[in-house]
Order: sequence, then C-alpha cells, then structure tokens
Amino acid sequence: MCASMLAPESLSSSRTTMWRRRVFSLFRYFSSEPETPSPPSVYSFLQPSIFAVRKPQSNQPTNQTPKSSSIDNQLNPNLESTLQLSLQENNTDEAWKCFKSISSSSSLLPSKPLINSLITRLCSAGNGTRNLKRAFATLMFVLETNPDVLDPKSVKTFLISIKDTNGAPAFALVKYMLKNRYFIPFGIWGDTIVEISKKNGRFCDFFDVFNENCRIAREEKLESLKPDLSACNAALEGCCHELESVSDAHKVLDIMSLLGVHPDETTFSYLAYLYATKGLENKIIELQDLVSRFNFPNKTMFISNLISGYVKSGYLKSVSTTILQSLKESDQKGLNFLEETYLKIVKGYLDHGSIKDLARLILETQKLESTSITVENSIGYGIINACVNNLGLLEKAHNILDEMNILGGSIGLGVYVSILKAYTKEQRTAEASQMVSEMCSLGLELDVNIFDALIDACMSSQDFESAFSLFRDMREARIHELTGSYLTIMTGLTENHRPELMAAFLDEVVDDPRVKIGTHDWNSIIHAFCKAGRLEDARRTLRRMIFLQFEPSEQTYVSLVNGYMNAGNYFSVLMMWNDVKKRGDKGLKLDHGLVDGLLYGLVKGGFFDAVMEVVERSQEMKIFVDKWRYKQAFMETHKKLKVSKLRKRSVKKMEALIAFKNWAGLNT
Repeated sequence: MCASMLAPESLSSSRTTMWRRRVFSLFRYFSSEPETPSPPSVYSFLQPSIFAVRKPQSNQPTNQTPKSSSIDNQLNPNLESTLQLSLQENNTDEAWKCFKSISSSSSLLPSKPLINSLITRLCSAGNGTRNLKRAFATLMFVLETNPDVLDPKSVKTFLISIKDTNGAPAFALVKYMLKNRYFIPFGIWGDTIVEISKKNGRFCDFFDVFNENCRIAREEKLESLKPDLSACNAALEGCCHELESVSDAHKVLDIMSLLGVHPDETTFSYLAYLYATKGLENKIIELQDLVSRFNFPNKTMFISNLISGYVKSGYLKSVSTTILQSLKESDQKGLNFLEETYLKIVKGYLDHGSIKDLARLILETQKLESTSITVENSIGYGIINACVNNLGLLEKAHNILDEMNILGGSIGLGVYVSILKAYTKEQRTAEASQMVSEMCSLGLELDVNIFDALIDACMSSQDFESAFSLFRDMREARIHELTGSYLTIMTGLTENHRPELMAAFLDEVVDDPRVKIGTHDWNSIIHAFCKAGRLEDARRTLRRMIFLQFEPSEQTYVSLVNGYMNAGNYFSVLMMWNDVKKRGDKGLKLDHGLVDGLLYGLVKGGFFDAVMEVVERSQEMKIFVDKWRYKQAFMETHKKLKVSKLRKRSVKKMEALIAFKNWAGLNT
C-alpha cells in the first residue's frame, strides 16, 4: 500500500529533478547579479526567476509534513486551463509556474498554441532579463522534448528580444536547434544573428553557427537553410577584417560556390582588404580582373577596402598608385570616398612621417580630376578635411599646403576650402581673410556660401576689418549674390553700435548695382547716430542720403526729431518740421510717431504756431493725438508764460499761444 502510494510521488520527483538539471545547465548564457546573499554559483542564471535558493536544513527533527501546493495537486487539464487563463490575463509569473508544473509532472507538453503564446508573452513582458531567461529555458526544453510544437515565429521573436543582451543565448539557441534537427528557414533567424554578432563582437560564435548551418544545408540539400548573400558577406567580413585569415576567407568562398550564392562588390571588397594587408599582389590582380568582368556600376567600396589594406600594412606607394590608377579609370566622375577612407589615408601617411608624399599625392590627383568635379568630391578636399575636421590637425594641414607650395604645383580649391572651413569654425577670421585674398589673386573662385559663412564668423567675432576685406573680394570675384553678406555686415554693425562703420561701408558699396540699398539702410545709420547722441553725424548722413537721391521717410525724421528732443535742441526740431513740410509735396506722409515727436518738441520749444500747423495737418490725416501729453509738456516748461507779455512782442505768437491753449484745454 505504501509502495503504491509513493510510486507517483517518486516519479514526479524524478521528472522535477530532470527539469531542474536541464534548466540549470542553461545558466551560463545569461549573466545576472544574485539577489540573495552569497548564493551558490549554479543559481546565477536561475535566481530569482525560476527556483529559490534552498535554505539550509535544520539538524533538528521535525514532525511536520511538507504541504503540496494547490497547483501540484491539480490534474494536467486543470493546469493547462490555468496556463491559458494566466496568459489571457497577462499574468506571466503564474503562467510560468503552471508551465513548470506541467513539465515536471507529465511527459506531455501543453498544446502548441499555448507553448508559443507563452514564449511570445515572456519575450514581451519586460521585467529586465528575468522573463527572457524563462523564454530561453522554455525554448531549449521544448527543442529537447518535442521540437515539432515550436513555431518558427517564436524563435524569431526571442532572437529579436535579446538583441540588447550579450548575445550568447542567441547562438546557444541556434546551435541547439541545429543539433536537434529543428531546421527552419535561414531567413527567419539569419539576419538577426548577424546583427547580434556585429553588435556584441561575437564573430567567432556566428562563424561556428554559419559553418554548421551551411554544412547541413549542403549535405542534406536543404534549400531553406541556404544563407543569403548578406550573411555570407558578414562571414567573409569577419574572416578578412577580424581574423585576417586567408584560409577561412577561402572556405567561405567555397561555401558560397557550393550553395550557389553569387558574390557582389562587397564580397570582392573584403577580399581586397585581406589581400592588400597580406601583400598578395597576384591575388589582387586576379580580383581586379574579376571586378572588371562583373562590371559593377560602382567600384568605390572595392577601392576603399584595397586602400585600407595597403594603409594597414604600410604600403603607402601602393596607396598612391591605387588612387591615381582609379582616378584614370573613373571617367572623370571622381572616386567619392567616404570620410573613413580619407581618415585612414591621412593617418597612414602621417604615422609614417610622409607629409611630402601626401602633398605630392594631392598634386597628382589634381592633374587627373575633372574640372566638373565638385570641390567636396575632390581628393585634396577629402584629405585636408580629414586632417582638420576628423583629426583636429589644422597645423598638419598647413604643413601639407606648405609642401605643395614647395613642390611648385598649382593648388586646387578643395585644399583651401577645407582649411577655410576650419578657420570659420575656430573664428580665425584674419587668417581666413588673408587666405581668401591669396586665392583670389590665384584666380580661384570661391562659392558664395563660403564667403557668407566667413563674413558671418567675422561679424560674430567683431573682426569688422576682415569682413570688409572679404566683401571686397566678393565684389572683385564678380559674385552676383551679395545681399546675404551685405545684410550680415549691416546687421552686425547695428548690433555693435558702430554707425560710423555703417556709413563708411554704405558709401563704399552704394554704387554697386548688385547691392540693393534703400532708404531703410540710411535710416539705420541715422537712427544709430541719434541713439548715440551724435546728431551732427546723423544730420551729415541725411545730407549724404539726399545728395545720392534717396528720399527720407517718416522714420528718418522720427529718429532725428527724437534725437534733437533728447538733446534739448528744440530749434532743430522746428527745422525738421520745416523740412517735413517741404517733403510733403514729394509724398512724405505724417504718421503717429512723427506727429507725437514733433508736437512734443515744438511745445517744449515754445513754437506754438508750428504746433498748430502740426495739429491741423494731423486732423486732416485723421491721426489721433493725445492732448494730455502736450498739456503736461506746456505746464512743465511754460507754466508762467503770460499772453499779455506775448501781445507786446508779437500778435501772431499771442494768437498761436491762445489757439494752442484752447486746443489743449488749458483755458478751462
């Protein structure tokens, strides 16, 4: 009786032990911090997500019988229902417990939909790596127990979920899949494995999986396991760039040939790097012949890798030969290298102390490059740009430029432009201005955008003289679009309160038809002079403006009137009113700002006849006038002024005063 009662419990215990052993063996693929003090190392994978650390057993006897959980006492159908309900309620902890109980108590797994739903839910449940560990353990257990119930989509979901981990579980899973003959199409998992490999620097793990997969595909003639070209190239890239192994690279080529995967330019590019690194010139010649036969539309990647290999091995002469030969074969289209390639070239030459050779290389490329190539696509620009922007070696760039001058060749625009951009960035505007003058004297034509950027840098650093010099160079270079830089200079001078420089600059460019100058430009100068209290300079600018046939506007007189008013020069306000009256015939109209300034200044100056003229004009033009403001101005200045005194001096002035008082409401 006792034996019959113990048999099922013993069987369950055996299954539980088997489950634990299987799961424990997987701990090494994840790393996690233990959550309890000093647990045994074997628990590092499992804690706290699968099993708890066993507490030390007391040596004292106990009469208590361990109680079984309610789940353990339930039948398998009930557990499966509980599992389904837990998944529907997004209760992953309960679902995981149910799955463990089912797997421990029965040789059968839950249904296929439940198994795959569990894996998917664990992969998307969050909670750090805890649920990912559970998903991994479930996958491995299912692969060993019954791979047929596993949906390929579950594998893909898991692999995508662990891309941000160290990647070890991904390779362990794929190896186990292949070991247990669970063959799903390479396209489902291949690209993700490649991505994980590159992200985590696990090429050797990827290469092992790649080789095993290809062996099975070849031996068992499984077309679905055939890797695509990108995966083959990833394997080849690792062999060439990481392992630098010719034999391994050739093995990949053999695999591609046997499986019918056709190479592309990338394939040959990786081989070019490897052969150049090893100095295998005969192999390189063979490669170049193959590349020509394949007639790839763009050989830039191949050339770049070949150059990188030569640079790494120190074969600088081969670097120069490759670049020049490639330029000859480019049909004047240029090579369009990436910044990375130029960076390697520059570092290679500088590391070997070959500045003169680098200068000579640039000069030689300039002879071969078409004039239709843009500045940014020239070899000289790329090399100098790598010097100053990527490496921060502006002085080295100067040294290269000096060597080019010593060698006596004509220096292309690309070399200068890179240095100018560096000057702009560092606001070394005086040096930039000097270099531009040199370039213009050599007949080199700079783009308007470069001028604009340099002038903007000059104004930002308040190097006004360099800005003027650059603008002169722009004009002499016959650049049509001058407006941008003109406005930059004028705005900068206004913000820095330099009206005298504004006036001088405007005088210099006023006759240039490419610069659109208007009344508003003169107004800016007049306003700045008035604001600075330099009223004579403001009046001189007005005369110069009128002489050059620019009509003053309302704003012109607003600035002057306010300037004179602030200086207490009310007679000049009267002169401005007389000028405004004359300009009225030429279309000058009063506005509220001008009326206000005139009235206030004229009241303060006691010119009441002129005040009433302004009032009359403002009424005609229906301009609102605040009488209270001028009443206050009168009381502040002329409170003791008597009409009887004015009667003795001038009847006209007396009448004007009376008219003003009546208008302002001072007689009430």
